[in-house]
Amino acid sequence: MSFEWPRLLWLLALLPLCALGHVWLLRRQQLIARTWPGLVGPAQPSGPLGALNAQLPALLLLAALGCGLFALSRPQAPIVLPSQQQTVMLALDVSLSMRARDVEPDRFTAARGAARAFIQEMPDDVRAGIVAFAGTATLAQRPTARREDLLAAIDRLEMQRGTATGNALVVALATLFPDHGLDLEAMQFGGGRPGAERAPAARAFKPVEPGSHPSAAIILLSDGRRTTGVDPIVAARLAAERGVRVYTVGIGTVQGGEVDFGGMSMYMRLDEEALKSIAGMTAGEYRYAATAEDLRKVYQGLSSRLVLERHHTELSFAFAGLAALLASASAGLSLWRRGRVF
Repeated sequence: MSFEWPRLLWLLALLPLCALGHVWLLRRQQLIARTWPGLVGPAQPSGPLGALNAQLPALLLLAALGCGLFALSRPQAPIVLPSQQQTVMLALDVSLSMRARDVEPDRFTAARGAARAFIQEMPDDVRAGIVAFAGTATLAQRPTARREDLLAAIDRLEMQRGTATGNALVVALATLFPDHGLDLEAMQFGGGRPGAERAPAARAFKPVEPGSHPSAAIILLSDGRRTTGVDPIVAARLAAERGVRVYTVGIGTVQGGEVDFGGMSMYMRLDEEALKSIAGMTAGEYRYAATAEDLRKVYQGLSSRLVLERHHTELSFAFAGLAALLASASAGLSLWRRGRVF
């Protein structure tokens, strides 16, 4: 639990002072009763239970005061609620570096198997689209709820040269926002600047808060750094301006895996910093998968993440309502027993 105004919690120190004041008044009342018996009402019940019962209205009032002071600090708690995500774009790296065998049996096979499992476990009301990227990016499957079409698109994926991570994000965004004028060719040959979007749509577009889009998300899986195409940071900024979260998944070991490029072996290392930057800019998350089992767990976690989300909800109203209820109970009990409120 967190607090919007934590400094106001110091007001809870008033509760012991109120309790001491009440004790002082009780002792003063007992002194008056011994000195002038006729001035005090009926004797208080004897014994621990009797004394506790007699002071119940005061205890309820003290609890009401505590709840009210606690509410002033504006407490907040994370509550898991159903997500509104309805369209998920899977951007899968199919570059030749995915042949590395530091993930069994190799990165590409593990990624394809995990993507299939993700599609099969998605809720029925979620649509998914698939973007494949290597030296360029293509829309392998438009967003659909038909699981068989998505699985068939994953099975058709083939590896190619190059890694155009930024292109994958632009293609995914252009699919999610077909009326925003996102032109991959113009951006790529125009230097990758946001201004390379088609002018009429760009003028009509108004940026929103990162991560605020309620019904779309992108999952980007890659194993290496970008070698061509649009700058991924520029593409991530476009996603952030549209409120789309990008969840990045890094597959492979940090040390890298050996890949044969026409008789020449090279070690392809995972570029975690780039993937973390993309996720951070869009209010998304970065996940690391060093094995095929790790990758399956990551996809399972993302599936749950897209169905259920944590929201920080203010609980002041609950504590304020409890304070009012306790105060009413205290006043009613005192009125019933003594014919007056305290």
